[in-house]
Amino acid sequence: HYLPIYEKFLREYKGKPVKLLEIGVSRGGSLSLWRKYFGPDATIYGVDVDPSCAQYDGVDAQVRIGSQDNVKFISGVVQEMGGVDIVVDDGSHISRHIRTTFNTVFPLMNDEGIYIVEDLHAAYWPKFGGGYQSSKSFMSDISQMYDDMHHWYHSHGQKILSAKDKLSAIHLYDSVAIFEKNQIAPPRHSRIG
Repeated sequence: HYLPIYEKFLREYKGKPVKLLEIGVSRGGSLSLWRKYFGPDATIYGVDVDPSCAQYDGVDAQVRIGSQDNVKFISGVVQEMGGVDIVVDDGSHISRHIRTTFNTVFPLMNDEGIYIVEDLHAAYWPKFGGGYQSSKSFMSDISQMYDDMHHWYHSHGQKILSAKDKLSAIHLYDSVAIFEKNQIAPPRHSRIG
């Protein structure tokens, strides 16, 4: 069910010189899909911990081997790309890794960027470092980010500093979260309460 969601959020980037980073290359099929979807002007990079994924480097995208949980590595890839507009995290699905990647890459993204996390059902499973309503689950980060977006209306400030004043929207679907990055202006309506 991911493709209709992607079409809704990514169609405006088709045929443009967009910069996309995919976490998790696997057999390289999605890199080929992104190349066909966005066209020849797109800059597409994939990262994976599996050294065998290096065989896809230069086919439809550039591929770099390393862990999404390695801050120096992942920020270096974004720097090599010259920035990033779209991130698709289909990597380890471990909540701690998702969190590290988001906290590293989201601040480096260009404004009007789209950050997608796939397969979030794994955040409910202890073997992926999560659990139902667990503070270790990335789902707890999403809940906190939603509270942070509404910091105008409470006195607790913004806790997820990587998204501070830049998270304009969160869209949730079965197993998928989409975060929109943009400059945030204070609301114009009056405070109630």
